[in-house]
Amino acid sequence: MKKTFAALLFAACAVAACGEASSESRGWLPSGLPPAPSEGPALCIRDFLAPEQGADVLAQAVERFPDRGAWDEYAALVRRRIQEGAGLAPWPRRTPLSPIVHSRREFDGYSVENVALETIPGFFATGNLYRPLGRSGPRPVVLSTHGHSRAITKPEDWAVHGRFSATAQTRAAALARMGAIVFAIDMLGYGDGIVQVGQEAHRTELAMPVHVWNGIRAIDFLTSIEEADTGRIAVTGESGGGTQAFLLAALDPRVSVSVPVVMVSSYFFGGCPCESGRPIHRSADHFVNNTMIAALAAPRPQLLVSNGKDWTQRAPEVDLPFLRHVYGLYGAAGTVANVHLPDEGHDYGPSKRAAAYRFLAARLGLDLASVLDDAGAVDESTISVQPPERLRVFDESHPLPVHAAGSAEAVAAGLASIQRYAP
Repeated sequence: MKKTFAALLFAACAVAACGEASSESRGWLPSGLPPAPSEGPALCIRDFLAPEQGADVLAQAVERFPDRGAWDEYAALVRRRIQEGAGLAPWPRRTPLSPIVHSRREFDGYSVENVALETIPGFFATGNLYRPLGRSGPRPVVLSTHGHSRAITKPEDWAVHGRFSATAQTRAAALARMGAIVFAIDMLGYGDGIVQVGQEAHRTELAMPVHVWNGIRAIDFLTSIEEADTGRIAVTGESGGGTQAFLLAALDPRVSVSVPVVMVSSYFFGGCPCESGRPIHRSADHFVNNTMIAALAAPRPQLLVSNGKDWTQRAPEVDLPFLRHVYGLYGAAGTVANVHLPDEGHDYGPSKRAAAYRFLAARLGLDLASVLDDAGAVDESTISVQPPERLRVFDESHPLPVHAAGSAEAVAAGLASIQRYAP
């Protein structure tokens, strides 16, 4: 029997619902933090901590939460503080997604369709749906989130932009060839979202709640597909998309596997308002860095992919041991892993995709052989990278709905309207 999101969320947050009177005993603030501001939200932006401070916070957390009971209690509080800090308390009311799906194309082992979901009244989360061809039986689903790219200033920028990039297309198509149903989704103010609200909307405090809510509703959409296996749900993305991945895994218990790429760090909190523009990391009774947020996925399988040229360079000796401590509290230390590429940089390139394919294949029951050559190496040569115009949801033949919100302010008002009347 399928469990609803509401039922799962209630179970995950049961401790938090016990009453605010006990929140003080569950709260924790490590020593040595920079002073909190005297007024306004306590934001943790970019490298808010020095690397040594980040490692020290994790060391203090290991001492403070030595057993599962202590961690579960604090985790419940943190999830509530993240929800509140992100501007999503109460959870919005679910409204009809009214999917727009068109322009199906078939390729070697997979198909692609252009999709829009009305996640907020008047606002459409846009992306592409990749489906496997020639497969039978229930299929796992994957939400693919992308990282930041440069602003669109000239036509050629589109080819390296968001979900239109070769990197984003390749991983979504490869996972579909392996047997997954994949939805590659736009960030706010990216892709087809530019038509709706403009590029400037992305660097506002609206981006974080929209990304989280879009992720939740995208899973609703994916699991509504007839052949979807609702027990096998994954999310993966790089950089800012990695932030989306670990936040969604922390807040939506339906996510069974997560692969955040080049983002999880004990000292770097994200440089965009979509990652650190709201007070999710710190309040009067909690503090978490991104490694601790990633730990909220425990005991569900998780792979961190890190490299030697950004803030994930300390993952093997700092972040992974902490995650194994938390996962070990559930008897699941072996379900969290790290692939570290010390000579590589900040991307979701071929080596990182290969690591993700192997991990997701093992955890979701995917057909890894469908993307391997005779020597056992990952071979993506069967993937057809499409020009951006083929992937667009809104064009002359499929115009933006007349009731669509035309600004970030209108989207914010739509979100507020479904929170106001949430049960």
